[in-house]
Amino acid sequence: MHVVFIGTGQIAVPTLQALQESAEHNLVGVVTQPDKSVGRDQRVEPPPIKAALTGKKISILQPARIKASIEEIRALAPDVIVVMAYGQILPRAVLEIPRFACLNLHASILPRWRGAAPIQAAIAAGDRETGITVMYMDEGLDTGDILLQRQTDILPNDNGDSLHDRLAQIAPEALFESLRMLSSGGAPRTPQDDALATNAPKLNREDGRIDWSEPAEVIERKIRAYNSWPGAFTVLTEQSGRQQKLKIFRATIVDLCGAPGQILGADERGLVIGASDCGLSLEQVQLEGRRKMSAGEFMRGFDVASATWR
Repeated sequence: MHVVFIGTGQIAVPTLQALQESAEHNLVGVVTQPDKSVGRDQRVEPPPIKAALTGKKISILQPARIKASIEEIRALAPDVIVVMAYGQILPRAVLEIPRFACLNLHASILPRWRGAAPIQAAIAAGDRETGITVMYMDEGLDTGDILLQRQTDILPNDNGDSLHDRLAQIAPEALFESLRMLSSGGAPRTPQDDALATNAPKLNREDGRIDWSEPAEVIERKIRAYNSWPGAFTVLTEQSGRQQKLKIFRATIVDLCGAPGQILGADERGLVIGASDCGLSLEQVQLEGRRKMSAGEFMRGFDVASATWR
């Protein structure tokens, strides 16, 4: 197979590298997002997919909108276009280019969790499993027919980062099995049941704000799901009126009761905050402008008793 790979995010890097090293298939081109300015110093950095190709001789296209590169993609004459974590919906003109199919690798068991943030959505919802779906692309948002799926359990201690990394490692095998079935003419097409579809829209920083009036189990899942993006946080208001964000990276449910946002314990054993039903013992936190630290370290440098938790 002559393959064009379209992707941007870090989760797609192992699949790209597997294609590049494959003796079965020929990676003829890569399409990714433009370089962008990041960080406080606004340094220009390439997307992870481009960075993974540094030093490799391969055609790399970085259009702001992919329709600007349709003719260049067509000139590569791909048998298959493979898409993973690109960040744009492909127009029909791109979908019609490959000889066999345009395949998308999506980090959920479709039709559950269509959209940009399926990994975080699955953890936050308390799902017990997720996986990689290889689907034939259409013009909808993750609505195409399913070719193949590979499942993995969501572990009790999984967070957004750990599940992301495990799914990234599952994806190459799922793709290569799909390509084998395509080349043999035995690839299935299973339509999705739209009635079972759920949505996982793109997240922003404010989505990480903790609502202490929710049950502790819901908050604990949210903390794991949003680690490291967008980050779960609460706002501390000091007596002076100064407000600071406190990011929470890890917490444990404890059998203590009190009002939502109330400090139920603050000693050498830890920092416990009330939810709607019981408490959460904070384990790893980060006050804005500071490094990550244990809750014990945080309490030694911050008067938690005088602050309001919202």
